[in-house]
Amino acid sequence: MIRGLGLYTPDDVLPLDELDPQELSTDEQLDVRLRDLRTRCDQLDDGFIWIGLFEPTRAELDLVTRVFDIPLLLMEDAANPDQRPKFELDDEGHGLAVVKILDYLDATSDVTTGQVSVYVGDRFAVTVRFGRGSDLRPIRARLQADGHLRSHGALAVLYTVLDGAVDGYLAVSEEIAIDVEALETEIFAQTPSVGTTNSIYRLKRENVEIRRAVQPLVGWAHEAVNERLGWLPDELQPYFRDIGDHLLRAHDATESADSLLLAMLMASTSLQDLQQNRDMRKISAWVAIAAVPTAMAGIYGMNFDDMPELHWSLGYPAVLVLMGTICALLYRGFRRSGWL
Repeated sequence: MIRGLGLYTPDDVLPLDELDPQELSTDEQLDVRLRDLRTRCDQLDDGFIWIGLFEPTRAELDLVTRVFDIPLLLMEDAANPDQRPKFELDDEGHGLAVVKILDYLDATSDVTTGQVSVYVGDRFAVTVRFGRGSDLRPIRARLQADGHLRSHGALAVLYTVLDGAVDGYLAVSEEIAIDVEALETEIFAQTPSVGTTNSIYRLKRENVEIRRAVQPLVGWAHEAVNERLGWLPDELQPYFRDIGDHLLRAHDATESADSLLLAMLMASTSLQDLQQNRDMRKISAWVAIAAVPTAMAGIYGMNFDDMPELHWSLGYPAVLVLMGTICALLYRGFRRSGWL
């Protein structure tokens, strides 16, 4: 469905409340409204249109594609909620950009993923959103309040969406770093358990969500940082260079967290193995100690008449003393060796 529809100029913004939702209840009314809006935009020297779609139907996509003459293949990519992040813009700055929107849930330490696709055309921009985390109202409000930003035309929509998305990557990466630090303290402050290992693996999976959002855009980020985006006007190069720098920072943080989590997983497993070895040594030591009285009792438990100790009055206490002495010597030896 259409969640945003507006006409923007450097000096003014068509208020969204002028667009009565009742007038957009059918495809015919929506077609009329979009064509009227485009006609009004063509009459302005420096205006552009921003259309925001949220989980649109096929009919809505076809209508927008037809009215604004958008390549069908690009709109199909935009309509795919599982599309890999990418940039496909030509030398004029027209084309499609797909980015993931990340959000961190404090209650569960989960990373949720949404998606925003931005198609930039000749004096118009179309955004297609999927997922709860893809709310663009703050970004739309920022654009409405900044006349200088609106003066850059439809590319301003692409910039504000990218800027908000990449700032979200940094925020989520910082939260993951805090969780990693807490787990690291837990691992080396006490004996790790199976639950600790599960927490590491779970956090590693959340970090993978960030990597899936950031990794495909690293090449583009390097071009932005080096100001090699030929489709960008010179005045917008610093804006996108800043986005590229933040994107590379998020990528570095994600790679560092992944390496640290892998090391922590190995350390946790090693510590658990070490603890199990300690337990096994303790068990073995006590079994060896218990074997002495068991063996002696077994020998003297055999019913033979020719055992001289049976007729010796001190035989019973002597055997008990011998058992205790051997067990004490074994216990002392195991203690010195660290088995007990």
